[in-house]
Amino acid sequence: MSISMSHTEERATLTWRKIPAPPKYDVVRPRFRHAAATTHSRFASVSVTQSKLHQDFMPTPSQLLKHPLAAFSVVPRDAALFSAGAIAGAAAKTVTAPLDRIKLLMQAIAVIGKEEGIQGYWKGNLPQVIRVVPYSAVQLFAYEIYKKIFRGENGELSVVGRLAAGAFAGMTSTFITYPLDVLRLRLAVEPGYRTMSEVALGMLREEGVASFYRGLGPSLIAIAPYIAVNFCVFDLLKKSLPEKYQKRTETSILTAVLSASLATLTCYPLDTVRRQMQLKGTPYNTVFDALSGIVARDGVAGLYRGFVPNALKSLPNSSIKLTTYDIVKRLIAASEKEFQLITEENRIKHKNTNKQ
Repeated sequence: MSISMSHTEERATLTWRKIPAPPKYDVVRPRFRHAAATTHSRFASVSVTQSKLHQDFMPTPSQLLKHPLAAFSVVPRDAALFSAGAIAGAAAKTVTAPLDRIKLLMQAIAVIGKEEGIQGYWKGNLPQVIRVVPYSAVQLFAYEIYKKIFRGENGELSVVGRLAAGAFAGMTSTFITYPLDVLRLRLAVEPGYRTMSEVALGMLREEGVASFYRGLGPSLIAIAPYIAVNFCVFDLLKKSLPEKYQKRTETSILTAVLSASLATLTCYPLDTVRRQMQLKGTPYNTVFDALSGIVARDGVAGLYRGFVPNALKSLPNSSIKLTTYDIVKRLIAASEKEFQLITEENRIKHKNTNKQ
């Protein structure tokens, strides 16, 4: 049954609904989370829309100038988190760009600085940032989404659920951006190509569309445990610390380094398999073929070939990415809280004005 009433400034709708037991309210993130055990009862509820009153509560331009952090709350939370992932990836790639240059050119720092100046360390960084931004944004945003999906009925996220969220986030971002990764590798190791478009056209003409996804299986298998371990350990380490240390930047950096180190050490062999299967003319058709082939040819040490330079690049990159993302997330939470305080202040002012 429903009854509607219209007035000049407000509209009320009376409906019969099943309403759960009183929910818990999160002050920092204004949304309701239902308790595990819920009971339902049927009773009439009134929903009142008062657009004018809502506008009275909104922060004024002068209030936003006084509290600029609150302005970020105007951006939808999902969009803010997605942007945070993009910012984190771009920051990590930009800060570690000199390491990429040194690795690719196999030159000393002094030689690059002498021949090209300080800007030489960031040569070619823009294409790298363009590639990593969607990957990082999708990965970190997907992690937040999957954490919500894998939460238990009590709203808590178990270790297994956190690992699953990280694994699915890693696979989602890898699947979406995989063709770009294949093109970058081909451009780096195959002579005769100068641009990514030349590589792409050559692959389409000679090998077909399937070549853009060659090695996807090993890549998904490699990234899933890496991101799962990395993100899970990072979250759990921070969560285990006293609250006063959790919000410190140095804490984020330290926990990010430790989690990335553990993930790199345990998952590097799968990354070796992935790279081998991406190359043109690879003799390996499956992950097991590649594993057995590499061990037969180079021994177990072959699975860790290039580990040190890779770790020197990936550890700072991963650490900076997680640290930046953590800082931006804290800014988002702080902006929501500040925005809520302003609207509550305006609500009280409006209430007092009506009493006079």
